[in-house]
Amino acid sequence: MRVPTSFRLLAQRLWRHHPALLAGLWILVQLVYLRKFHGPRFANDSGRYLAYAANIAERGYFEPGHNLRYVLYPLFQSLWLRLGLGWWGIVAGQMAISALATRAIYRGTRRLSHGRRGAAALATLLFIAWPDIQPFNVFLLTESLFISLVALSFGAFTKLQSGQRQDWLWLIIVLTLTALARPNGFLVALAAALAGLDALHRAPDRRPWRAALVALALLSPLLWVALNHQLATYYLMDTYQRGELIFRYQLWAVHQAAPLNMPPPGTGPVARVAYFGAHNPLYLGRLMLGKLFVFVSYLKPHYSLAHRVIGVVVLWPAYWLAARGARQASIWRPARVFLAAIFLLQTAIIMLTVDDWDVRFLAPVLTVVFVLASLEIANWWAGKKTATA
Repeated sequence: MRVPTSFRLLAQRLWRHHPALLAGLWILVQLVYLRKFHGPRFANDSGRYLAYAANIAERGYFEPGHNLRYVLYPLFQSLWLRLGLGWWGIVAGQMAISALATRAIYRGTRRLSHGRRGAAALATLLFIAWPDIQPFNVFLLTESLFISLVALSFGAFTKLQSGQRQDWLWLIIVLTLTALARPNGFLVALAAALAGLDALHRAPDRRPWRAALVALALLSPLLWVALNHQLATYYLMDTYQRGELIFRYQLWAVHQAAPLNMPPPGTGPVARVAYFGAHNPLYLGRLMLGKLFVFVSYLKPHYSLAHRVIGVVVLWPAYWLAARGARQASIWRPARVFLAAIFLLQTAIIMLTVDDWDVRFLAPVLTVVFVLASLEIANWWAGKKTATA
């Protein structure tokens, strides 16, 4: 069936202006969510972030304990509070950084697709239009900043193909900021490190690879202390005992068939998880598989039927395409390792901790899925055009 000439000409004309159209769509989406939520949205954890930010702005006081694991976001909020711009300033700042993140996704995807704009446009469109990403720009929560920093980290990582010194510096800065945004923010830096180790392992000269292994061995005690510190304020054993797949939600829970063997008092956070897994392997395995399903399926109990259908129709095929994209040899391998590691590490963290009732833990890593899936589609399309030429 031939496409009418007028339609083809219109499509070509629109395509020439697709960056402007994407920018216009991004602006429209922000306005829609501002209207929907009647301006900046205060929700659940907003109070503690704002109180922390006020302490920083007024007294320069950084609160210790659990909130210190989210220190970047209260610090970010405090800048706007000090300027007297309040909640609207915070949301405007979040939107500005989100705009930069959107541009980073477009440019980064285009770099990986060897200049092809189709993959870049598709990945950016999904990032803008997906119903559980842009709404966070209006919320006074860490998610908007964290989502944007993951996207900016991706964009910065793709620049390393050119090997410029300033590109390395920018990547280190963005990875550091990402690690400070949320307790699990370190996973992006860890993914970059894994991509680096993979590159060293494949290099003809094995000396840097051996040096990296020695450095890891020497740093392992420090890494152990850091991981224990990150887990110190989380009560994982309580969620394990309750069998929770979703935090504080008992309708979806795993129930133990026999009494659980709990770790003795005084055991460190990481050792507690290891002890529990060693002594309750089948139960922990059921918990982890249940959390995996809840995390990736997009079938949350509070979601509407339409929301779930969108997830099944769009996101499930995107997972499959992303998995294929991660194995696509034409895509720069370090970027593939980096992107896949981000998603897999976040999935592992959720499987060992607990998911939330919404997709606030999945949203930051959907960028990875959309980029890899778009690259796979672009490769398939390019191959199809070559075959029919």
